[in-house]
Amino acid sequence: MDTQAESTLTIQTLPSYEMRSYRRKVKSIAIWSISFAALTFVMFIILDILLSVISKGVPGLSYNLIATQTSGIAGGLQNAILGTLLLIALSALISAPLGILAGIYIALYAPKRFGAVIRFFSEVLAGIPSIVIGYFGYMVMVLQWGMGFSALAGGISLSIIILPYIVRTTDASFRQIPKSYLEGAIALGMTPLMAMRTVLLKLATPGILTGVLLAVSIALGETAPLIYTAGWSNFDPNLQLVKNPVAYLTYVVWTYLNEPYHSAHQLAYTAALLLVMIVLVLHVLVRMLQRGSSKHA
Repeated sequence: MDTQAESTLTIQTLPSYEMRSYRRKVKSIAIWSISFAALTFVMFIILDILLSVISKGVPGLSYNLIATQTSGIAGGLQNAILGTLLLIALSALISAPLGILAGIYIALYAPKRFGAVIRFFSEVLAGIPSIVIGYFGYMVMVLQWGMGFSALAGGISLSIIILPYIVRTTDASFRQIPKSYLEGAIALGMTPLMAMRTVLLKLATPGILTGVLLAVSIALGETAPLIYTAGWSNFDPNLQLVKNPVAYLTYVVWTYLNEPYHSAHQLAYTAALLLVMIVLVLHVLVRMLQRGSSKHA
């Protein structure tokens, strides 16, 4: 009791500036401790997911897995891998030009209020659940437009999901460029369009590509919209983009884990591993582009 009373008396008699310094140190230690605990928790979850996927997916990796089509709940994943690449390529080809052009318009040419309206609706579109977009794709593209379950219907659905992310990153990339760059280019005799194409676009390209790659990684993890639009097929995809169902890796993960067979579980774990590997490669590319962007800044 005497020791506690002496320590309390000592703190109370400290000068005001020393008291404030003491409180700041206590708050700093508390904040850093909470941040470290949160980081440790997040890292534990990430490592647990990665180790689980790797430990269960690696035993199924083989050449036959990549070179063999799925047969029921067995076989390989060649059709799912090719179908995933086709769907991602279609979604990127549709959404990237639209998103980049929309982002350029919002950042450079749109009136302030109109640009704010477009940004708002872009954020609303990004928040719509993917299963709602899948239902929309089923009702409109599969049934009304007569596409049937097909790669094109699935690619359009994915493009709707990732479009707002490309718009947002393109807009942000151009808005981060100092206005003096544009003003200097115009002062040298360039037209606004020429200045945008030769000066601003070059500086914004790393950020734009970063947004496209991040959007593609988001599309890789989607299942719900593809169930309604792409269907499923045990055969490799071809150039018939309508009325021709296509396979994809997320369907294998979502469906085959519910089967009571070891072969189906192994395919699901290996498909999950392949998805993680693709996403990791995309994020490595994103980091490389971000470093290139910081060098230009």
